Amino acid sequence: MTDVLPATARTLYARTARAQRDGRVPGLVAGVVRDGGLAWSAARGDVAEPHRDVQYRLGSITKTVTAITVLRLRDEGLLDLGDPLEHHVPGTPLGDRTLGQLLSHMAGATSESPGTWWERAPGTSLDGLGLSPADAVLPAARRFHYSNLGFGLLGELVARVRGRAWSDVARDEVLLPLGMTRTTPRPVPPAAQGWAVHPWADVRQPEPEHDAVVMAPAGQLWASAADLARLGAFLIGDTGEVLAPATLEEMVLPSGVDSGDTVGWSSYGLGVQVRRVEGATLVGHGGSMPGFLAGLWVDRDEATGALALANTTSGLDGGLPAALIADVKAAEPTVVGAWAPAPSPVPLELLGPWYWGPSPYALRAIPGGLLHLGGLGRPGRASRFRPGPEGTWIGMDGYFAGETLRLDPVALNLATFVFTRTPYDPAAPVPGGTCEWR
Repeated sequence: MTDVLPATARTLYARTARAQRDGRVPGLVAGVVRDGGLAWSAARGDVAEPHRDVQYRLGSITKTVTAITVLRLRDEGLLDLGDPLEHHVPGTPLGDRTLGQLLSHMAGATSESPGTWWERAPGTSLDGLGLSPADAVLPAARRFHYSNLGFGLLGELVARVRGRAWSDVARDEVLLPLGMTRTTPRPVPPAAQGWAVHPWADVRQPEPEHDAVVMAPAGQLWASAADLARLGAFLIGDTGEVLAPATLEEMVLPSGVDSGDTVGWSSYGLGVQVRRVEGATLVGHGGSMPGFLAGLWVDRDEATGALALANTTSGLDGGLPAALIADVKAAEPTVVGAWAPAPSPVPLELLGPWYWGPSPYALRAIPGGLLHLGGLGRPGRASRFRPGPEGTWIGMDGYFAGETLRLDPVALNLATFVFTRTPYDPAAPVPGGTCEWR
């Protein structure tokens, strides 16, 4: 782990101090994640030392941990993201919604659980919630609708498949393997007291803390800054033995947003938020619970992240982690690895210009043994491709995600499209036929 430079530390601390003052936050801990852990951290306000070890409530950052527990079950073959919830947790009004829809907030489940305000009162079991058809507020897969209830149901699924409490599964299969020994479902000292700060005066009152029971997987975990940094390192790519790298890539893929066509957007993957901010794609999650606000975001391209933990119900600027990442990027830009020659994964004669009708495209070999097909000199549909069975290539992203590319010296065949070496090459099998240009 490499510490930031002194001048960078000064800039980061100045930004953190201003956020604490302007947000009227009783105690704030901020940190930068790099090289597997905290490269810089600081506390401002009433925070015990060592500040890296003080627990704060994570709120909805808990959802990322819950998603990891579900994906581990999928990777073991115990379930499929296309499974209806009814297959694993029967008897709910959301039984026809799939696990993938619940993970991406596309299931149409109500935002909160029915009954008492779950964040401020002792929790209950799934049966105790008394779910009804009213808790399915939108059709499945119609639109993004953030749902705490959905992640409560996912935690219940994990508990039933494993035969143990969700919190035990998360501890044994995610937290401890990642070295997150200071992440727990209830506070373990040293832990910050949660406060609500009056909107019109500089006074405060303590906020309650309870076991949310079935709703715990939506937002109950507490963690130290050092532990949260380890989760940030996980999102950057240091997954250890907890998830396969390919599964992490699946987690961070935005749902319902074409990331190649817009300048700025906000979306959700599987248990993580995905945002486009000033040319950078950030992956992570925000969190709030009574008395606490939290944020963890990483720029995977820069292998840098940032976090903020505050003991206030409102007031902290949620953009603080993104601003800290931008500060580090400006002060200490990443030095990328050197280019080195590598063998082409396909014969060289298959690379270069191709035409989709009259539109020019180029097929390129790119690092990692992959191919890239995209517009040449003008915008066009673009995708990366990985090797598939029997000499085929499978689309990884963009318009052709999941589609099969077949290479031939005369034509590229892709999702019924025929790419030819010259525009509408008469030697290629182009549907509808070709004729002379005139």
